[in-house]
Amino acid sequence: MISRYVAVIGAGAAGLVAARELRREGHVVVIFEREDQVGGTWVYTQEVDSDPLGLDPSRVSVHSSLYRSLRTNLPRESMGFIDYPFVTRSDGSGDTRRFPGHQEVLMYLKEFAKVFGVEEMVRFEVEVVKVCLVENNRWRVRSKKKSTDVDIIVEEVFDAVVVCSGGRNSQPHVADIPGIDMWPGKQMHSHNFRIPEPFRDLVVILVGNSFSAADISRDMAGVVKEVHVASKFVADGTYEKQPGYDNMWLHSKIESAHEDGTVVFRNGRVVLADVILHCTGYNYRYPFLETNGVITVDDNRVGPLYKHVFPPALAPWLSFVGITWKSIPFPLYELQSKWIAGVLSGRIMLPSQQEMMEDVKAFYSTLEASGKPKRYTHTMNDFQYEYNNWLAAQCRGPGFAEWRDQMMHASAKNRSIRPDTFQDEWEDEHLILEAQEEFIKYTSYGARDMHL
Repeated sequence: MISRYVAVIGAGAAGLVAARELRREGHVVVIFEREDQVGGTWVYTQEVDSDPLGLDPSRVSVHSSLYRSLRTNLPRESMGFIDYPFVTRSDGSGDTRRFPGHQEVLMYLKEFAKVFGVEEMVRFEVEVVKVCLVENNRWRVRSKKKSTDVDIIVEEVFDAVVVCSGGRNSQPHVADIPGIDMWPGKQMHSHNFRIPEPFRDLVVILVGNSFSAADISRDMAGVVKEVHVASKFVADGTYEKQPGYDNMWLHSKIESAHEDGTVVFRNGRVVLADVILHCTGYNYRYPFLETNGVITVDDNRVGPLYKHVFPPALAPWLSFVGITWKSIPFPLYELQSKWIAGVLSGRIMLPSQQEMMEDVKAFYSTLEASGKPKRYTHTMNDFQYEYNNWLAAQCRGPGFAEWRDQMMHASAKNRSIRPDTFQDEWEDEHLILEAQEEFIKYTSYGARDMHL
């Protein structure tokens, strides 16, 4: 097999497993990480962006989007990497809950990096500022080392670059609200929410109704005067007091905001609000990547990418891990990484550039025919099981365990029935047993030693 010199950008979950798989395949790997530890978005900090909305390009930005109370919305059995299960420790230390807090996930990633020797490949506090194509399909990577006196700039040439950073969790996307420029209240993005106490006795409107909005609205309900959740996914006439709360309401989408401080919803309700908190997701952004227009980001579609990973015109020398969402992320990252590593070594063959491009066009046409907006190009939802099995087949490995997919759907159903207690009450014990049976071969000391 051929060994390549590969740059991995980012030491979050995607970067860590990418580096492990690349080295397993015989490649020489350097991981660039701008922070001082591994973990990526799972590293909690109380610091926030200097711009609460996160839109000012000159702002002092913070990578983490975690809030203090965050717990996983997936059970730990399904979250872990395939051959390094996210199990509780034998001594009972740490957060033993099935849906643990963010600190436990970070600890798991740090343990993964240590067990597999990934941490030794990381250059900490080194930010990639430019990646550009040079002769013979190689890549020049310019990086900047943080220093108290003067930044140290280094340029190196790599055979391949795997981008595991700049994706879904650091560049805020905000809602377009008519009249918002004249509205006098405070606006911020959930990226910069940490704790509810600063909002005590205020009237807060949350825009969005996904995981972060559900978490934050409940977190705030104990301290704010009122919390109103605006969702574009409910009927225009929706106005519902949330069960179990005296001060929380679900509304339809915001119609407009006004200079007297009021916000009008499509259901006709008018609320005099102090704060609008955008829980509206993130935009993909790769300011360091120069591809002469080969890779573009258009309405949150990164493309063209073959199977969300390889740009056909630059494959396999440039690839992306982890831009998909609404999936079980860690196992998906692992399978994408195995595929990339095998392709770079020559063990796995890609289709021709033309064939990959035709596949991308067909995929886009399917999305358009189904009415799916462009910005949802990289969502997995019900397609992830099929996608993961496709990746596993490319890698000539075992298929994606069906219990993982079933467990995700069981958890989603439970969350809709028990939005306040799904992380502490469940009825999928049979799936937990299936998971534990699979984990036995990975959690014995002998099996762990084999992975080192």
